[in-house]
Amino acid sequence: MTTPTAEQIEHFLHEQIACWNRGDRDGFFGAYRGIVTGALQIEYVGKHRGDGWTILENMWDQNQQNIAIEELELIVNGAEAACHNRNNIQGTAMAIETIEIYKFADNGDLEIRYFIKEP
Repeated sequence: MTTPTAEQIEHFLHEQIACWNRGDRDGFFGAYRGIVTGALQIEYVGKHRGDGWTILENMWDQNQQNIAIEELELIVNGAEAACHNRNNIQGTAMAIETIEIYKFADNGDLEIRYFIKEP
């Protein structure tokens, strides 16, 4: 396995958000399965870290119907990406700002760190 290219990383990041916003669960998880061939770790910085697949399942089940993601900025450098997203809470004027760091390894692993600024 080789590290994904900048173009593959960018495509993945846009695709997973597009699927989230359309409510396309299969597409969302398919985007992850298409780029993660090893382990997936997710950390909510300052809170907890764990198995990324379990965290994604919980995130989808608990939040997808209530959150529309607005992509504000995406920077890909080598095998890492930083995203600034606005997670708009449906039916309100409130939003949750996130900075998300994605680190892709050449063994197929992906480590994600979510920095969350609550409303």
